[in-house]
Order: sequence, then C-alpha cells, then structure tokens
Amino acid sequence: MSDYAVVNPATGQTLATYPTLTDAEVAEKIDTADAAFRAWRDTPVAERAALVRRAAELHRERREALAEIIVREMGKPLAAALGEVDFAADITEFYADHAEEITKDRPLEILGDGTAVIRRAPLGVLLGIMPWNFPYYQVARFAAPNLVLGNTILLKHAPQCPESSAAIEEIYRDAGLPVGAYLNLYATNDQSATIIADPRVQGVSVTGSERAGAAVAEIAGRNLKKVALELGGSDPFILLSTDDLDGAVQAAADARLDNTGQSCNAAKRFVVVADLYEEFLEKFTATMSGAVVGDPMDDDTVLGPLSSLTAAERLQEQVDRAVAQGARLVTGGTRDGAFFPGTVLADVTPEMDAYREEFFGPVGVVYRVADEDAAVDLANDTGFGLGSYIFTTDPAQADRVADRIEAGMVYVNLVLADSPELPFGGVKRSGTGREMGLLAADEFVNKKLIRVGA
Repeated sequence: MSDYAVVNPATGQTLATYPTLTDAEVAEKIDTADAAFRAWRDTPVAERAALVRRAAELHRERREALAEIIVREMGKPLAAALGEVDFAADITEFYADHAEEITKDRPLEILGDGTAVIRRAPLGVLLGIMPWNFPYYQVARFAAPNLVLGNTILLKHAPQCPESSAAIEEIYRDAGLPVGAYLNLYATNDQSATIIADPRVQGVSVTGSERAGAAVAEIAGRNLKKVALELGGSDPFILLSTDDLDGAVQAAADARLDNTGQSCNAAKRFVVVADLYEEFLEKFTATMSGAVVGDPMDDDTVLGPLSSLTAAERLQEQVDRAVAQGARLVTGGTRDGAFFPGTVLADVTPEMDAYREEFFGPVGVVYRVADEDAAVDLANDTGFGLGSYIFTTDPAQADRVADRIEAGMVYVNLVLADSPELPFGGVKRSGTGREMGLLAADEFVNKKLIRVGA
C-alpha cells in the first residue's frame, strides 16, 4: 500500500490513497525539471513574476476548496485553514511584487578602476521536502521566491498531504508556468536521497523534525549540495512585567494553541517572574482548559484533532512521562482518540525529559523565575533556537533581553505576527538559513561577481 494517503484524523477514516512513484518516474521528473530550468531561467523576470502572481490569485480563487482539503488531511480547524490559504497567497504575491528587487544587480564600491556588480543567477533544480502542519504556507515560502529567481522545483510533501500537494502543482500549472517548473512528487525517502545525489539538483530545503533534517543534511553534505533547514522549536514566552495580565495570558494561550499546538515556532515554555507567576498560572490554566475541542469544521472549534492518532499517542506518552518524573499536571493531559485538550504542566525541572523536549501539541509548560537574568538563562537553556516572545512594559528591558536571547526571531509584546516580509528561521538545533522576507531570495542563488576593468 502507498505511504501517501488521506486519513481524516477526526474520524480515522482513510479517504484516498495515491501510488508512490516508480524509480523510472522519479528519473523522468528530474529530467523534466532540468529541461524546464533551461528555458525558465531565460524567461524575463517580469514574465516569471506575472505567472507567480497568477498562482497567488488562484490560491484566493480556490481558497474554500483548498482549505477543506487540509481539514481532511491533518485536522486543521476550518477558520485556520482558510487563513493559511490566504497567507500562502500573500507570500506568493510578495515575491511577485518584489521580483525586480530580488533579481537586480548590486553594484559594489571598489578600490581600483572600473566597475563590479553582484548579479543574482538561479542555480537550477531544487528539492523541497515539506511537513504536514502547514501544507500550503510551508510550500509557498520555499517555492515562490525560487520560482521568481528562475529555479525550478521538485516538491516532496508529507505522505499525509497528497491532495494538497497535488492542488499546489495544479495551481502552478494553471497559472501558466511551463511544464516542469513545479512538480509534485509522491516519492519515498530512498528516492529523495537519489534526487539529492543527482548532479542536476542544486539544493534541498527541508522543514520538519531534527531527525529528518539531520538525515537530509548528511546526504546533501556527501553530495556537496546547499541545504536549508527549518526544524523544531521550543520557543520561550517570557513575561517580565505587564499592565494587562489578561491580555498577556490570552496572547500566551493564542501562541500555544495556534494550529492545535502543532507549530514549530509556537510558544511552548512560559517563563514568568515570581510576582506574576501564581496569577498567570491560574488564568493561563483557565484559558487553556476552556479551549473548545471538537469537529474542525465547526466555527467554535479551537482545537481540532492532532494530525494523526500516532501524533496524539506520542504526545500522551510525553505528558505521562513528565508526570511520572515529577511534573505537576495542572489541567488536561488525557487524549480522546486523536483529540488532545489544552494541557498545562508546572514544576518541571532540568532533570526531567520535559525540560528538553518539544511538545508538538497543545501543551504548555510554565516556569517561575526570580528576575530578568534567570528568565534569560532558562529561555536559552535549550538546544532549540527558533523563535521567542518577550512581554514587558519597559522598552529598555525589551531591547536588552531581545539582544541576549539565542533565537532566530524575537517578538516583543505580540504573538502570531508572521508576515511575508519578515524573515523566518532559527539557530542551534532549529536549523539553518532563512525563509520569507527578502533574505529568502539569497538561499538558492548564485551571487556572481562581475568585475570589469576601466
């Protein structure tokens, strides 16, 4: 049976299966993408941008159908699914709008006579390996800038996202991109390794687990290929002071519960100064426990099912192990099939597994700290370094703490503020490289020096 299947996590029902490509079909896809690159790189930038802009328009025209696909595939609540489609359209449009800027020559001031410029040239065929938690958004932030640059895309999506991945390919085809500019692959991991090793494939971008990222990076390294990695996170939410505790609590819960808690850059560790800790914990617990769990098609649902029964079982094992090791279960903690309620843990210490692990679901761990220094120390005491959140009424403190946090992104007094123009990425075990913003256009491009004498 194929690994690619739509299994509705809300019901456990298998709705459709899709055959994995044969090795010969994979080879044919690489041939097609490489042939397309030869023409696509020479297509005028304005024309490439216009076709990518049309893909953004098609996202919007098909938003309801696209959203319903990912509700079925991974259980995302419908309102969030619609929002994801809109965000993918915004990202795609952003790169179409900035096509001239990301492809133009950069003149250099030189010491000698003559001129020098940096000219950005596409590299060739790229492989994207994408996760299930944001089926459209993750693809958009990889594919859109690289298509505008003139690269071509082979896209291996998560096995539980065969419908959404096919829908994206259809969008780029219907937008008028040449055959082979964007190709969806129902490929195995072994076939992915073969693709990375192919000399025509110039780079690979992975969003996923540390294990997946390490495996791909190892293969890419052996084959001297550029790799960009966006991996896990255990982002701190640091509360140092506030004149609106209810607002801070709601922001904390929103940052933890978004996408049913299945977001790499969700706030997962809540680091609260001692004088606010007890009241924060009480209010945060009430908000988390009050999050409505239910049918992802219902308007009132905050938490749909986790992406699969296996994901819910894994999260249950983590919570149970944390409690067995001495953590206090404040609320929640018991799954119902693939559904998992808002859950809060406290009294977690460095000796426990929960102190180091990423909880990929609606589980928040709340810590009490004495002061700013202790908060920074705890926030940085992790192998991850993706995002972070600081809440304080003191602008000088905000700037000081932001400078000390070991993370790729710091948000001050706000959450859920991702935007197409803002770069996304982390440090440490959270990965390498950046997506979104203008920095994304520097990942897979030949920044070619052209020096001309007087």
